[in-house]
Amino acid sequence: MVLVAGVDSSTQSCKVVVRDAATGALVREGRAAHPAGTEVHPDAWWSALTAAIGQAGGLDDVEAVAVGAQQHGMVCLDEAGEVVRPALLWNDTRSAGAARELVAERGGPDFWAAAVGSVPVASFTITKLRWLAEHEPDSAARVHAVCLPHDWLTWRLAGGTDPGTVTTDRGDASGTGYWSPASGGYRPDLLRAALGRDAAVPTVLGPAQAAGHARGGALLGAGTGDNAAAALGVGAALGDVVVSVGTSGTVFTPSDRPSADPSGIVAGFADAAGGYLPLVCTLNASRVLDATAALLGVSPAGLSELALSAPAGAGGLVLVPYLEGERTPNRPLAAGSLHGMRLDTMTPAHLARAAVEGMLCALADGLDALLAEGVVPRRVILVGGGARSAAVRAVAPSIFGVPVVVPPPGEYVADGAARQAAWALSGAPEPPQWTLGSVETYEADPEAGVRNRYAEATAHVLDRLP
Repeated sequence: MVLVAGVDSSTQSCKVVVRDAATGALVREGRAAHPAGTEVHPDAWWSALTAAIGQAGGLDDVEAVAVGAQQHGMVCLDEAGEVVRPALLWNDTRSAGAARELVAERGGPDFWAAAVGSVPVASFTITKLRWLAEHEPDSAARVHAVCLPHDWLTWRLAGGTDPGTVTTDRGDASGTGYWSPASGGYRPDLLRAALGRDAAVPTVLGPAQAAGHARGGALLGAGTGDNAAAALGVGAALGDVVVSVGTSGTVFTPSDRPSADPSGIVAGFADAAGGYLPLVCTLNASRVLDATAALLGVSPAGLSELALSAPAGAGGLVLVPYLEGERTPNRPLAAGSLHGMRLDTMTPAHLARAAVEGMLCALADGLDALLAEGVVPRRVILVGGGARSAAVRAVAPSIFGVPVVVPPPGEYVADGAARQAAWALSGAPEPPQWTLGSVETYEADPEAGVRNRYAEATAHVLDRLP
């Protein structure tokens, strides 16, 4: 049996899976936690990766490995390859002002959509570089190279010391704000506009291209960002919309053409298979459920039971779940709010139902944005920690308006990275055809009233923001 490994270095933890390269069968796995916060020194990722590899039985018998990781994180290296400062993560919103500045300086959103397929928001790497230049000029002056979390981890696995040898892939490069999926090239003028000068950037590898070898001898796949890896992990095809309910919520779909949405709602990313991956991201997903469960003093399963005991629409109670600001719509300073409170709806069950529906409605707004880009969905593939909720699975098809398929719980980012590693090892024109195993399909009549009330409540919130 030929073994391959995939890594998911996410916001909260590092997961490693070891799988059969031919069938995708899971052989063993490991995990380790990451520190909390919106800025983290990359050494913490390396420590977690080392621990997760150890828990997974090591990589001595593994032929290839690839890394999937959280997108956008700003990793700055000096000329010697040392980290300049802790990495600013995707969910660090302090660069929101920098995003507005960059968009305005180039004449508005239309320019950015045409140039790089996406309109910068606080999560994008380019905005964090502008923030660094403005707020920490001494650190900015030391920056020789800029890379992303998966780039840095792949480089470390290879024993890299020269920052000029860092590599990346199309999927992750497309989330920087200075690489264009449509042209397949960097925009150094945009990087200069952010940082104030040039900096080295990683070489962009093709989907099945190797990034070298790990110090133990395993072939290194190109790696990619977490969403592109998840698309590979679930085997998403044209017509499949993947909705991932994790720390953030993402709605994305494979596409055969680049997208350029000047509204900024749809990010025109590339995927890890040579195509494109238009994506909508919300800052608030599974933690909305976690926070509501904590407020009510119940477990996640208890929250699900409460939600399913309440009527559809929660009797008119609506939760706008902007608990950490929001990226879609781009309102980093927004706060959550509860609407339609009445004596008969101020119950734990109604609040639980409103939390589930509010979170799903925010994701459904993302699906609507993909529809406006010409996507024709045949089904939603629901993944992520939030997909384990019975209430989320049951309510989702009524909110999304299409059948919802839920694969077995798994580490789909790590699985996608493992599949990419197997692809690089095989040299084949397509990735190996792994099966997901048995899936559950959920269908329900659309609940237009729920979406309409949510839209009214959201408009009420947004109208009052500066």
